[in-house]
Amino acid sequence: NILTDLALIKSSNIAIRRSMYRIKTSSLLRSSYYGAGAITASFFSNNNYKRNANCQPLRSTATDAEIKQIEDISTNPLMKKGSLPLFAEIKSEHILPAVQEDLKALKNNFQDFEAILLNPQMGEAWGQRRVEYDYPSVVEKLEQMQFPLSYSWGVVGHLMGVKNSDDLRKAHDTIQPSVIEVHQKMGQSQALFNAMTALKKRNSIWQDLDETQKRIVNSAIRQMESSGVGLKPELREKFNKLQLEAAELSTKFSNNVLDSTKLFKLELTDPADVAGLPLSAKALAAQTANASSEAKTATAENGPWVITLDMPSYLPAMQHLKSREIREKLYRAYVTRASSGEHDNAPIIQRTLQIKAEMAAMLGYKSFAEKSLSSKMAPSVESVLELINMLQAKSLPAAQRELKELTEFAQSKGLVGPLQLWDVPYWSERLREDLYQYEEEELRAYFPLPTVLQGLFSLANRLFGITIEAADGQVQVWHPDVRFFNIKDDKTGEYIASFFLDPYSRPADKRGGAWMDVCVGKSKVMQRLPVAYLTCNGSPPVGEQPSLMTFREVETLFHEFGHGLQHMLTRVEHGDAAGINNVEWDAVELPSQFMENWCYDKPTLYGFAKHFETGQPLPDELFEKIKAAKNFQAGLAMLRQLFFGSMDMRLHSDLYDPFGKQTPFEVQHELAKQFTVIPPLPEDRFLCSFGHIFAGGYSAGYYSYKWAEVMSADAFAAFEDAGLDDETAVQSTGRRFRETVLAMGGGRHPSDVFRDFRGRDPSPEALLRHSGLLVDAAGKQ
Repeated sequence: NILTDLALIKSSNIAIRRSMYRIKTSSLLRSSYYGAGAITASFFSNNNYKRNANCQPLRSTATDAEIKQIEDISTNPLMKKGSLPLFAEIKSEHILPAVQEDLKALKNNFQDFEAILLNPQMGEAWGQRRVEYDYPSVVEKLEQMQFPLSYSWGVVGHLMGVKNSDDLRKAHDTIQPSVIEVHQKMGQSQALFNAMTALKKRNSIWQDLDETQKRIVNSAIRQMESSGVGLKPELREKFNKLQLEAAELSTKFSNNVLDSTKLFKLELTDPADVAGLPLSAKALAAQTANASSEAKTATAENGPWVITLDMPSYLPAMQHLKSREIREKLYRAYVTRASSGEHDNAPIIQRTLQIKAEMAAMLGYKSFAEKSLSSKMAPSVESVLELINMLQAKSLPAAQRELKELTEFAQSKGLVGPLQLWDVPYWSERLREDLYQYEEEELRAYFPLPTVLQGLFSLANRLFGITIEAADGQVQVWHPDVRFFNIKDDKTGEYIASFFLDPYSRPADKRGGAWMDVCVGKSKVMQRLPVAYLTCNGSPPVGEQPSLMTFREVETLFHEFGHGLQHMLTRVEHGDAAGINNVEWDAVELPSQFMENWCYDKPTLYGFAKHFETGQPLPDELFEKIKAAKNFQAGLAMLRQLFFGSMDMRLHSDLYDPFGKQTPFEVQHELAKQFTVIPPLPEDRFLCSFGHIFAGGYSAGYYSYKWAEVMSADAFAAFEDAGLDDETAVQSTGRRFRETVLAMGGGRHPSDVFRDFRGRDPSPEALLRHSGLLVDAAGKQ
């Protein structure tokens, strides 16, 4: 069951919470992984951090004088690559001239580079005598050459996600074909491919490379093969056209989801219509109403109230509104986003699947899924389906029991007729309150964002030996809500990394979901240290109150911070394998899902769970109830994720013909019979907003969440085995996690990294146990 009613979304099983986590999918679309060096740190302070709700999207606001200045490339802020991006100065008008300049430089430099690669005995770079290709003069030279465009295009990509506007889209769409073209030329360069393969074939070179360098070379060769370097000229031309079309469709898909989500606004004026809605949700709904009204007279108590399809608005409404009619209206709008009119993603989905299948066939693969898995841990489509089916067999009986329990409870409380999809989140919340005797809303007061951050940073210090300090005001940001932090090694005091944090939802110009992305990557060649973007869509402050987070939002923050830690704490100095670069896709969720477990660790939670007004800690009985409710409806949540993974793999494998008569939506409804306990609505078009696989990097890879969760659960089990109440053992195990999982990045195969940490291969037992789905011989959990 799609069950987009998000009451069923649990813990690490949540797709929406993790939506749009984007890392390097290819050299074509990756963000810059180089940038500024060390940044001066400051002591933790909130004094200079104030929220401004009136910040505007990135629009064309330049005056004639400013346009003339923009035309002078030397003053263009996107050309100033020795520092972190100058976000406060960047206008949409800067994008075309800056990216065009970087494109021109890259084309010219690569042309000269190819000439040398074709004839290495010529040119001063190769000395006076003939020499063999070596790693610095091929791989590191390429790294240096790519940096300027990678930097500017990475900034543009980031702004598309967090400060979207019509002017920005226009600039992005205008220059994107040229960016793709130059990367196609590089990825299909026979001279570069021969040089890369020469590094591997010549034993005199290969034997002197370390493990990380060898992985980088092997990955580069594989990526070039996937880029069509071996295709004949006539096929290559067609391949390139398809690749360009796919990129344009991906951007259009994402924009359609954002626009269709933004268009829906349900204004409620009758207090009876918002009965059941918590005061915090009413306050947000009134704030939303005021944002689109000149009168600005809406209040939480008297309305009017505006409900949107943005998560901080939609989810509380589905969980708490007593009006079944309004819940149905919201639900139907949510599952049909981007499925009609000018924002219809249905034809984009069909065409995208056709393009992927066609490109994979050109490269000699049976399907796009087979091509995708060629660079992942999972060896085959069959092995992925085996994992999915194994977990389905464990979770389906539990989900059926959970639905039966929910239905009986709802009917006992007055529900008339069968339980509908829009009833599930509402009655699930009532059942959870009845079983565990607390309301999710009462937890918010104990999770103000500033205190949660202090607790998260304290945990990072405890486990990994790092100190995190606020550095607000030291760099430019794209919105006043954005914060900036520096990380230092606790033992040496050495500066290690930095990160931006963009915590709140902004439906007008910011994509939904949560993600970590690369601003700057560690590189010895470029003399850069890592900087990350951590982006969430949490509940914003309302009035004078700070952001009061739901427990789910706390888990999301921990999740994205885990991604950031792998990027920032890397010890790999080769840029193409530092941090998250070159990590097999089905292993990237290991550190993020691992961090979520600490939200249920009492010493960790009590490090930040304090009432925002009184400072009193979370009552013990509430903590015990949170732990008891951890696996509430775990079967339904697990089944939901398996449905997504199965649907993704089916659509991208040879089990589906995108040129045939069966539509992707028919596949969705066919698989629903196996993976749902309530069938989706006939008009359900969830696929039209499934950005993970049609606008992100998870095509034929959504299974990665479960694949990595097996490892992340087993990794946390190492702390359980050592003893969570043994502080010395916890710190020792934490340091080992840092030196393996977080430090080795893409420089070592994930299976070997896991063995380095755990001493053995991962077992699914911990995942099933943590999910409450491990059944013993007597049939007990």
